[in-house]
Amino acid sequence: MPDSAPPLPCGALPSARQLRWHRLEAYAFVHFTVNTFTGREWGYGDESPACFAPTDCDVDGIVRDIGAAGLRGLILTAKHHDGFCLWPSQFTAHSLRHSPYRGGRGDLVREFADACGRHGVAFGVYLSPWDRHHAAYGQPAYVTYFRAQLRELLTAYGPIFEVWFDGANGGDGYYGGARERRQIAEDYYDWPRTHQLVRELQPDAVIFSATGPDVRWVGNEDGVAGSPCWPTITGDEEAVRRGDFAVLNSGTPRGAVWRPAEADVSIRPGWFHHDHEDRAVKTPDQLMDLFFASVGRGAALNLNLPPDRRGRLADPDRAALAAWGERRRALFARNLAAGATVTASDTRGNAARYGAANLLDGSPDTYWATNDPVRHAELMVEFAQPEGVEVLQLREFLPLGCRIESFALDAWRDGGWSELALGSAVGSNCLLRFPRLITPRVRVRLLKAAACPVLSALGLYRSGPA
Repeated sequence: MPDSAPPLPCGALPSARQLRWHRLEAYAFVHFTVNTFTGREWGYGDESPACFAPTDCDVDGIVRDIGAAGLRGLILTAKHHDGFCLWPSQFTAHSLRHSPYRGGRGDLVREFADACGRHGVAFGVYLSPWDRHHAAYGQPAYVTYFRAQLRELLTAYGPIFEVWFDGANGGDGYYGGARERRQIAEDYYDWPRTHQLVRELQPDAVIFSATGPDVRWVGNEDGVAGSPCWPTITGDEEAVRRGDFAVLNSGTPRGAVWRPAEADVSIRPGWFHHDHEDRAVKTPDQLMDLFFASVGRGAALNLNLPPDRRGRLADPDRAALAAWGERRRALFARNLAAGATVTASDTRGNAARYGAANLLDGSPDTYWATNDPVRHAELMVEFAQPEGVEVLQLREFLPLGCRIESFALDAWRDGGWSELALGSAVGSNCLLRFPRLITPRVRVRLLKAAACPVLSALGLYRSGPA
């Protein structure tokens, strides 16, 4: 008898905050501090606030360009390892309060938060746990200071979508004039208590660190997720301790916890703007490759876009960002499957609720599902006339878990089926590229699943005319 009730969840499941985060897919990192003016990547901590002096700052323009390119969020480095704060923190003089910016009355965290609100871009903050300026770093007093600043950021600037904690911690620094090397113990920050503070102040925010607890690092700074990249993982903390970043890169099939990956990468060789890198900005082609190697594997892409000494995005960065955004819009403007006939080899009992039409309605809240005993199924897409296709998109309905473990894409040509691609993890977003093929029909074969397959979207795309 066909199943009429919804499928039961399978395996680890995402939280509500993780589901909201998954829907962002791609967002910007903005690295901006004294390093922008000293030419360093990691400030030592002895830099004078007076050196932070943007000449023509345009925060609204930065956020406008980011939003226009289709990036749905922005994470600002409110404080990097140098300890300089982009807001007038009441707990330190090492901040904008003692810089020339807006005569010492500036607050760049406020400016970015407000600009994000105007342009419909989610706002997040990066607060470096390591502080090479603070005299008490390595002692209990610094952890109190760190949490006090975290409280400032999470209570004064509106909703925060992500709190980003860097994994670089301990080493040489200024440390209030000591100019020495300080190492910290593994439990120095008492992270569970710090995470609880985030939960209390910003319950909708995801927390990023090398191992989570909500979003894990992808294991490199190249913007490339594993193929596959499972959203679940087991034993990740131990993997980091032993330097096994491949575990973070690929995740664990049917892992014990839902901890999807974020792939961070800079549009330039460095994380901060340096004039000599103006000719090394990633091209739109390279950015498109990174999109498919991150978002297309179920991870999020966190693309760094560092302002220059004016306080604006440099022209090469703006041009590459805009062209990349236009290429993505053009590619995904039309789902070829939406104009075709889509049929399924099996559909759960209530066809109106679980039928293949749900794959094409654009809603993340509806889905196609098979009956419970089914682990293998096919989806057929028949065009009214042959179409040129070059990208397949699949999305699972995440509230029921990551269920599909392998699938294949076939195209009809020369009177028979030809296999174009094989895949494994689907998760939040699976994008497969292949050489353009003109065909009257394609099929997706779901080869293995941990429970009955559940998909919320199927897309077929091409760039340009057929």
